[in-house]
Amino acid sequence: MHIMFVCTGNICRSPMGELLMAAYLSNTSIHVSSAGTHGLPSELMDKSSAKLMRSVGINPYEFRSRRLTPELAESADLILCFEKSQRKDIVTIAPTAVKYTFLLPDFANMCEYCKTNGLVSGLTIQERLESVIDSAAMIRPAVPEAADIEDPHYKSFPKFQKAAEQTNAAIRKILTSMKKH
Repeated sequence: MHIMFVCTGNICRSPMGELLMAAYLSNTSIHVSSAGTHGLPSELMDKSSAKLMRSVGINPYEFRSRRLTPELAESADLILCFEKSQRKDIVTIAPTAVKYTFLLPDFANMCEYCKTNGLVSGLTIQERLESVIDSAAMIRPAVPEAADIEDPHYKSFPKFQKAAEQTNAAIRKILTSMKKH
């Protein structure tokens, strides 16, 4: 399975999502990447995002941004973005990705809803995530609309901290909901 995080420039939020999710899933076969709808090819991660990653023991120095292409979007099995407008941009770039592209907090809420209502199925985390993706159209009306995770670019360090906390909370909700009991 390939999970892709997408934000605008691929230097603030989506790199944090990629690196956090990859750290959590390091002992699985799931591949995690990121891109930006207006990505700045080969740019380093924003210094504030990099500082936050270092603070939790994740090395950000190998990261380089890239721009989302139809091929990249179509190579993913799950795309998680940070703003509703980004979802529109992603499906404009790659219309077939509409079925597996979600606002990160929205997908986290869907995972929690599926867990609570016994809709998560499968033995592996990949199968369990796929079961939520497959249920998304049916359950979307029952899940409250989630808020965007604000872009901290060119803003104060506390804005980066808030974006990182919201990103991490959503990822943890997804992964907690996927645990077998």
